Amino acid sequence: MDKPALLVICGPTGSGKTALALSLARRYPLEIISADSRQVYRYMDIGTAKATAEEQTVVPHHMIDLIDPDQEFSVAEFVDLARPLIRDINARGCLPCIVGGTGLYIKALLGGLAELPGGDDDLRRELHQRELDEGDGTLHRELQRLDPESAAVIHPGNLVRIVRALEVVILSGQQLSQLKARHGFSEQLYNVVQLAPDWSRDDLYARIDKRAQQMLDEGLVEEVVALLSRYPDDLKAFETLGYREVISHLKGQLSAEQMLEDIRKYTRRYAKRQLTWFRREEGIIWVDSSDESGKVIQSIDYLMPAR
Repeated sequence: MDKPALLVICGPTGSGKTALALSLARRYPLEIISADSRQVYRYMDIGTAKATAEEQTVVPHHMIDLIDPDQEFSVAEFVDLARPLIRDINARGCLPCIVGGTGLYIKALLGGLAELPGGDDDLRRELHQRELDEGDGTLHRELQRLDPESAAVIHPGNLVRIVRALEVVILSGQQLSQLKARHGFSEQLYNVVQLAPDWSRDDLYARIDKRAQQMLDEGLVEEVVALLSRYPDDLKAFETLGYREVISHLKGQLSAEQMLEDIRKYTRRYAKRQLTWFRREEGIIWVDSSDESGKVIQSIDYLMPAR
């Protein structure tokens, strides 16, 4: 137990991650570190399901309201800010608790972050054109030649990932697989326990549908109107689920009923992708919060045997 303790509560949107963290805070001295790529934005509160002011008073929260909606925030910045926070919280005798559904943030924090070259739009266009000119599978075969390890794990039909892997080789002269291996940690930096609330697909979708209505009832449309009075509507931040549908409604492109239905539909699709991501990750304990509280307590007690 010479490494910093770390609790992670991850999983799809609408699964009750924050509620689980707050319930555990009644037993353990937790401080929450948000791993949500949208909660970093100021003024975007309702649609990102930030903890309320009251909840933030009960349990300290970090990594929310960091930037304005017209600013950029990267996974590298998340890692750079989260690591010293974890050390500081441990030093205070408390347990840092990562809470969020942005799987890439959590993966980078726990498994290392490769230093990859930036994108090159011209090169990407050339590669896509080559696939069109020479036929399906051309780029995957090229990747097999240049980076066989990456080719082995990338589906031949996933052109986006194939192009990115080729781009890394061409721009850096190094294989993507080698860069990832070199920058990954040879051993875990933390004594970590990862939990995820476990719901049936139908129950999760019902929760998502209910929350979409609740966000509108709490004033999501009004929140977006206030944002648009300060910022243009084409910001990357406004591509966030909920915000983009409200903007379409305000432009007259969606009725109120269709806006709600679209928020529900696209949030369910996003949750499905998140589930696929987290189900692939090793070491996550999937917990039915109503029946398996003992499993949770036992796991966290392991992190804090002397506290």
